[in-house]
Amino acid sequence: MKDSETRFILASSSPRRLSVLRQLGLNPGVRPAEIDESYARGESPSEYVERLARSKAEAVAATEQNALVVAGDTVVLYKGQVLVKPRDSVEAVSMLSQLAGNIHEVLTGLAIAGSHGIVSDVERTEVLFRDFGTDTSRRYVSTGEPLDKAGAYGIQGLGAALVAGVQGDYYSVVGFPVSLFLDLLEQAGWLYEFGHLSQISSEI
Repeated sequence: MKDSETRFILASSSPRRLSVLRQLGLNPGVRPAEIDESYARGESPSEYVERLARSKAEAVAATEQNALVVAGDTVVLYKGQVLVKPRDSVEAVSMLSQLAGNIHEVLTGLAIAGSHGIVSDVERTEVLFRDFGTDTSRRYVSTGEPLDKAGAYGIQGLGAALVAGVQGDYYSVVGFPVSLFLDLLEQAGWLYEFGHLSQISSEI
């Protein structure tokens, strides 16, 4: 970052979010946020992921001076049902069997907190799965890859073999929507300059 006094921090332990930021040439500090991730009564999936992203960013920003903090949260939505991380391999196979041959939605909330306050939004992306059988689901689950992922798959890994198409931001399915990140950065007073961030001048 050009402003040497401002630290850029990812409020997440997700290796996938960190990988996307590094792909952009950015190397944030990593400070996972510890928050209550329970659903609030009457809360929609979209409201849920945005609230969690905001809570994570705010929690870390509150403990860091002169920091720009980004946080995200992702859920998979199918026929109105939220699919979070599977509890075990049996549940993972069940999730994948539901999604096979069908379209589901991935919702990723993203928030950026800093001296400007906080900005946030939600990216929605549709994913179409190939029409595969239970044996394919079991073989994929046996790799161990899907067990720590919402919806029981990782599009950036072996799970790419399950996907027939994506409508929207591919990176949102990974867990870090790049286009939304760039939009929120500008709202927060920062620009992405291909490998680094710079603060937008307030001078007229």
